[in-house]
Amino acid sequence: MTAPGGTISIAGKTVSRLGFGTMRLAGRDSWGMSDDRVGPMTVLLEAIRVFGITHIDTADAYGPYTVETLIRDCLPPSRFDLDLLIATKVGMVRPGPRMWAPLGRPTYLRAAVEASLQRLGVEQLDLCYLHRNDPSVPFLDQVGALAELQSEGKIAHIGLSKVSPAEIDQASEVITVAAVQNKLSLVVQDDLGTVEHCRTLDIPYVAYSPLGTGTLAEHGGAGKALRWLLGLGPHVVPLPGTSNSEHLRELVDGLASE
Repeated sequence: MTAPGGTISIAGKTVSRLGFGTMRLAGRDSWGMSDDRVGPMTVLLEAIRVFGITHIDTADAYGPYTVETLIRDCLPPSRFDLDLLIATKVGMVRPGPRMWAPLGRPTYLRAAVEASLQRLGVEQLDLCYLHRNDPSVPFLDQVGALAELQSEGKIAHIGLSKVSPAEIDQASEVITVAAVQNKLSLVVQDDLGTVEHCRTLDIPYVAYSPLGTGTLAEHGGAGKALRWLLGLGPHVVPLPGTSNSEHLRELVDGLASE
């Protein structure tokens, strides 16, 4: 099976350059569980089995807490030996629907990682991102908390989300940054400097909201948007997400078309 977009090495695994973001597998506004639990599980399995997407991205804040459990139920531990990268994120809390807030206290990050391990049903997280830099906590204290968990074997690789080049350099004093996940698309191009910085440092750049929160998916524009991202460099990984099987096929087919 041909990997969509080709392949890339992230966190020690060779995976498809087209990733699959799972935020939309939760309920409306990424809150609670979807009313149709079978549908999200079907889309996730199709992404892997039918289309060969092997880079799956989630977060404890999706739901919150529901999507990691869905992934575990869909991919029980006996099947985690597949060549999949299951990336998750910690450091964000959900006070309510449509509400997101960073929380980077080291004790909280430790508790969040332990909870993600249980929900995913694994002994070690393949890749764990700091979801956001909490401005109320020294940045390196947050990074250091994940580094401690890595030294204990609970995290294999550490990533950073929504960070600047300066923050990447700062974190690199403490950890090896396995990946950077920032917002980038044809309609939001203000992070191209970070793309280039990651290229220089040989760090995979994972672009979330690659379709401009759906606006670029209209009128067959998804393929153009995804190909534009792939064209920025071999280290760039588009991370679209959907809860609809037909939309998933459109994404993959659009990527392959010229």
